[in-house]
Amino acid sequence: MKNMMITGGCGFIGANFIRYMLKESDFTGKVINIDKLTYAGNPENLAGIEDEFKDRYVFIKADICDAVKMDEIFEAYEIDTVCNFAAESHVDRSIIQPDAFIQSNIVGTFNLLESARSRLSSMIRFHHISTDEVYGSLGSKGYFTETTPYRPNSPYSASKASSDHLVRAYYKTYDLPMTISNCSNNYGPYQFPEKLIPLIILNALEGKYLPIYGDGRYVRDWLYARDHCRAVWTIMKKGREGETYNIGGDSEMENIAIVNMICDILDERGTLSGLRSRRDLITFVKDRPGHDRRYAIDSSKLKKELKWHPEASLETGIRDTIQWYLDNQEWVDRVKSGEYKDWIQTHYS
Repeated sequence: MKNMMITGGCGFIGANFIRYMLKESDFTGKVINIDKLTYAGNPENLAGIEDEFKDRYVFIKADICDAVKMDEIFEAYEIDTVCNFAAESHVDRSIIQPDAFIQSNIVGTFNLLESARSRLSSMIRFHHISTDEVYGSLGSKGYFTETTPYRPNSPYSASKASSDHLVRAYYKTYDLPMTISNCSNNYGPYQFPEKLIPLIILNALEGKYLPIYGDGRYVRDWLYARDHCRAVWTIMKKGREGETYNIGGDSEMENIAIVNMICDILDERGTLSGLRSRRDLITFVKDRPGHDRRYAIDSSKLKKELKWHPEASLETGIRDTIQWYLDNQEWVDRVKSGEYKDWIQTHYS
């Protein structure tokens, strides 16, 4: 792999992956980062990377929905590997504005597949990042496996399910050398504050109410971002073509328990004036339509075949994540105020 296109590389997981690839992995080629720079795409997530890796890192502001531009980039940079993180990914936003999810997650993936097909003889790997949400909802028992039937319940998960099927179809129809990974809920550095864990951390630090959907008993398996990056690179190097691998963190927990853990860790540093505990800030709000009750990932295929295991326990990962947000208050302030959008407009308009 010499020239790897990473789409959505300025987003939360994409930025963590680029940092991992350039700083920690055994990859020695060039990274071409493609990002549209929507609300969750922030070049500051990769501050210092361009200077440190001048000969190995290129950023291009582009939309994967622009088929002509994708073809141009594939040709100009002789792309032989793709890792597709680019996606609209917030369930609540998909309920309000589903059309954006259809365009980015389905049409955008189709464009990348077509560009890769045009260079089929030189393509080494097309890896597609997906989610456990395509499988639908679990009861109190059982786990999602790679053979679990797809039953998406939101416009977001339906759009990701569609893109998964497209990627697999290009393998069966055109012999495109692809792999897919379906991961559980990610958390860690650089996550946009609309998602549960960073939202709770930042609100709890500021003494704001902590919103919890429904009864708070929704269960998710939590995966630390660096563990996800390690898994993706392992699959790209060693995974069998045409295969799907589930990536989980072995950290299944109810949302209310996650929120309580964050409150307790922050209370160790000192409680807020007028409160016994930050748990007093918890506020139950109206439930999300079609809210899946439980997700739980079975990663045994990845563990057995490719010898990957998550390294971070949930508590260790949460503590490290809290510390990252405490240490990067300027990043937090700019993201929450929207100042980073003005910087993007100035530099990439």
